[in-house]
Amino acid sequence: MNLRKKMSITTFYSFLKIALLATACSKGNSNAPAVPEKPEPPVELIEVEDCQRCLVLAEQSKNRIAIVDINTANIIWEWTAVESNVLTPHIAWFNLPDEAKPVYGGRYILMTASGGGVALIRIKDKKTLFYANVGGNPHSAEILPDGNIVTSSSTGNRLTLLHVDTLAYPNEGFKRVIAIDDGHNVVWDNTRKVLWATSNTVLKAFAYNNNCQSPDLSEVETINIPGPGTNAHDLFPVYGEDAMFVSTTTNVYKFNLVTQTFSMLDTELQYAIKSISSGPDGFPVILIQPKREWYTDEVKDTDGRSIFQQNDLRIYKARWLVDNAFSYPQNHAMRQCE
Repeated sequence: MNLRKKMSITTFYSFLKIALLATACSKGNSNAPAVPEKPEPPVELIEVEDCQRCLVLAEQSKNRIAIVDINTANIIWEWTAVESNVLTPHIAWFNLPDEAKPVYGGRYILMTASGGGVALIRIKDKKTLFYANVGGNPHSAEILPDGNIVTSSSTGNRLTLLHVDTLAYPNEGFKRVIAIDDGHNVVWDNTRKVLWATSNTVLKAFAYNNNCQSPDLSEVETINIPGPGTNAHDLFPVYGEDAMFVSTTTNVYKFNLVTQTFSMLDTELQYAIKSISSGPDGFPVILIQPKREWYTDEVKDTDGRSIFQQNDLRIYKARWLVDNAFSYPQNHAMRQCE
């Protein structure tokens, strides 16, 4: 190829390159200056202690306990076993959390998980102060007056009493097992000094022996739960009343402890309710009703209105972060057995 022809081809490709660049620049008004995208404003998260209305969630999409500020719909706190002081071989115990109960004046969370674990977590620093494996798909736990813990396991059909030692990781100390059919819940009644727990279609009361080193329970009363539903699921105190919510496969009731009578809760959300929680004025009664399988992405009130919703969450239970005067004394402080 001669020099003149080579230069001609080179010149042609140079002009073609310039033309293509000009065409690309002309798209979308080439004379307008580039405007950088506006960054998303940062999410302002408040401290849990400053939250006016907060929910505690047993949230299974990330195997976590989460606290939600209702005023902003932001998750402002979360705990996972993976990011805690739970030992690595024990992390699977906390798969599929199914209870998240505020205790000790709302400064701690008592949780259980279908993986078999129970844990007491301090909100301030997310430290797991106590944990154990009780197995049998535990669905709830309760703090006893001396600081010991009792759990209720559904497929394990048992209550498990644990002597609490916060220096043991995990707890390998004293355990007492008590048979109970389809165990799903436990609630301490501080007025009557008994532990309430459902057993399929009945509500049972147990006296506690108050033996810190060797805790035990003895059944003192059995009350039939109205049908047609079976498999009682949630049992939780009604805020400010001498009463408890009780849910079955078909209905939600309020059980009056004074008259020992059940009344239907005034709501259309009756079927398969996983949790019920109430609070002071301005805190509606909230319910968890699964949208698929056993979980939902939404917390609703008794009128079916959405209180909180976030796509892709798998909420099993939701509780208001409020004091529980039914179960615990004023200024309830953490206790350690001696």
